[in-house]
Amino acid sequence: MSSKNIILISPIGRIPSWISTIIADKIGRLFGFDTQIKSLLGDIEFAFDQDRNQYFSTRILEELEKKAPEDCLKILAVTQEDLFIPILTHVYGEAQLGGVSSIISISRLVDDPKTDPLEEGRIRIVKEAAHELGHTFDLRHCDDSSCIMHYCRKLEDVDHKSDRFCRYCTILFGDSIKNLFDRPFKRLEG
Repeated sequence: MSSKNIILISPIGRIPSWISTIIADKIGRLFGFDTQIKSLLGDIEFAFDQDRNQYFSTRILEELEKKAPEDCLKILAVTQEDLFIPILTHVYGEAQLGGVSSIISISRLVDDPKTDPLEEGRIRIVKEAAHELGHTFDLRHCDDSSCIMHYCRKLEDVDHKSDRFCRYCTILFGDSIKNLFDRPFKRLEG
């Protein structure tokens, strides 16, 4: 049995390759794991809700988990489709708390994902990717408005928070790694 040490970045649909590359690079440095880019789902029509004209993200997470490769520790899927959960009008992403799968949508984070967006859009994508992936390591929403794990209701909230864990969330993330691997967390990025 191979060791589970890869964070898989999984584009869904027509995601420009530069988006997956930027996410993989930043996630690898922030979380301290190797990353790979590999599509697990060709489309997500099975999760489409006609009444809302959106995609039910929880259903997508379930399918991603079923398709997780053996050497995959966590999955972060990226789509340009608009996502929802029943209690909210939309979500930037969703994750299985303490689980394997997470997903973000770039649809509300950038104006035109087909072209190279402004730096602001790239930063938003990376922040939301790190936020959702953090949930898979059992991190909850943080009260610190500058922490990457802070819950964001609007784009201004995303823009305001940093792209790093606060001191408290760094400790919790380290505890999660220790529990997963029985080894201390070594942060690669300062």
